[in-house]
Amino acid sequence: MKDLYYLDYNATTPVDDRVLDDMLPYLKENFQNPSSSYASAMTIMQEVETARKSIASATGASSHDEIIFTGSATESINHAIRGTLKAYPKKNHIITSAVEHPAVLETCQDIKRDGYKLSVIDVNSKGELDIEELKAAVTPETAIISIMHANNETGVVFDIGKIAKSAKDINSNVVFHTDATQAFGKLPIKMNDGNFKYIDLLSMSGHKIYAPKGIGILYSRKGSRLRKFITGGHQEFNKRAGTTNVPFIIALAKAFELIGEDLQSGKSKKIAGLRDYLEAELKKRIPYMRINGEGAERLSNTSNMSFDCIEGESILFELDRNNICVSSGSACTSGSLEPSHVLRAMNVPLTSAHSSIRVSLGRFTKKDDVDHFISTLPGIVEALRNISPFWDRKNNKPDEKALKYVMP
Repeated sequence: MKDLYYLDYNATTPVDDRVLDDMLPYLKENFQNPSSSYASAMTIMQEVETARKSIASATGASSHDEIIFTGSATESINHAIRGTLKAYPKKNHIITSAVEHPAVLETCQDIKRDGYKLSVIDVNSKGELDIEELKAAVTPETAIISIMHANNETGVVFDIGKIAKSAKDINSNVVFHTDATQAFGKLPIKMNDGNFKYIDLLSMSGHKIYAPKGIGILYSRKGSRLRKFITGGHQEFNKRAGTTNVPFIIALAKAFELIGEDLQSGKSKKIAGLRDYLEAELKKRIPYMRINGEGAERLSNTSNMSFDCIEGESILFELDRNNICVSSGSACTSGSLEPSHVLRAMNVPLTSAHSSIRVSLGRFTKKDDVDHFISTLPGIVEALRNISPFWDRKNNKPDEKALKYVMP
C-alpha cells in the first residue's frame, strides 16, 4: 500500500503476511479435498478441525462443533435468521434494529414479504438502542431477535449481552442472534462469559480481521435449533454443504490468534488515541462539523463525521485524488446516493447525513497516515463549501435557507 493512505478498515482489512504464510501451503502442496478418504486428505481434515478448535477457544465456545464455517458474514446472517425460522415454523415474528447492516435489514425485509411480522427498534440521536422498546416488542410468537454488537458506520457499541438477557427475561425461548462482524478484534468476546451466554447465534467475517475475503463463521450454541441453509453435502456437521475451504479456514485460525494478541497488547488503546487525535484536530480546523455517535460508547478505531452543506461523495472523490481511502458508510451500500439509513435513524439532519464520511483505522495505520488526512481534508471541505449554494462564504457558515436544517 505504498503511497496509499488507507483509512477504511471497517470496509476490509489487508491480509496480514503471517496469515498469508500459514494459508499458502494449502493452496499448493496440501491441496487435497479433506472429505476424501485417503490418508493425505484425512490429514488435512485433521488440520481443519485443529483450526476449528483454535477458533472455538478464541471465541469462548463450549465445543468445536459450535463453529460453522461459511463463505461470509452475510451468509452466516442469512443462515442464522432463515435457518431459525425454518426450525420454528409456528412462530412468525422477527425483531431487529433500525441501524443494522443491510445483510440483516434486507434479509428481514425479504422475509417480511413472505408474511412474517417484523419489529424494527429505534435508536436515539447518539445511535444507542432503545432497550425498553425492544423489550416491549418481544412476544411468545417471536422466533428470533437479531441485533448487532457494534455499528459498522458509526462504531457505536451495543451492550449485546445485556440486551440478549433482557429479551430472554421476557421470553426464554426466543433465539438471539448478533452480527459481531465489526466487533471482533476490537472488543473482547467470550461466548460463555457474563451475559454473552444469552446469545445463541453469532456471525462474523474473516476479511475484517486480516484474513482473506470469502470466509466467515456462524457460531451456533449447542442446543440451538437451526436448519440447514445450503444443501448438497454433509460438511460442517451437516449444517452447511460445500467443499471445505481449507486455505481460508487455516488463515482464519491464524487471524484469530493475532487479534487475540492485539487485544492483550492494548493495541486498541493506541488506535483509539489516534482516532481521538484525528477528531480533535479536525474540530479545530473545520467549522460546522459533527461526530456522529459522539458521547456513546464507540469502537476505538471508528469515526463518522459530517460537514454541513456539501456532499459526502464529493469529499470522497477529492480524498481519492490525494490517495486517501475512506468511506461514505457501509461499503455494501456505497453505490447508493441515499443518505445513510443509520444516520437517518439517529435523526441526523439531511444536510449532515448527506455529507458524512467514515474513517476507520487498523493494525497498520500510522500517525503519518492520519496527519496526511488531517492536513488534506480541511482544504477540501473549504473548497466544496465555496461552491455550495447553501454556504455563506462571507460569514463562513450555512446561509439562512440552510440554517434550519443544521445543528450548530
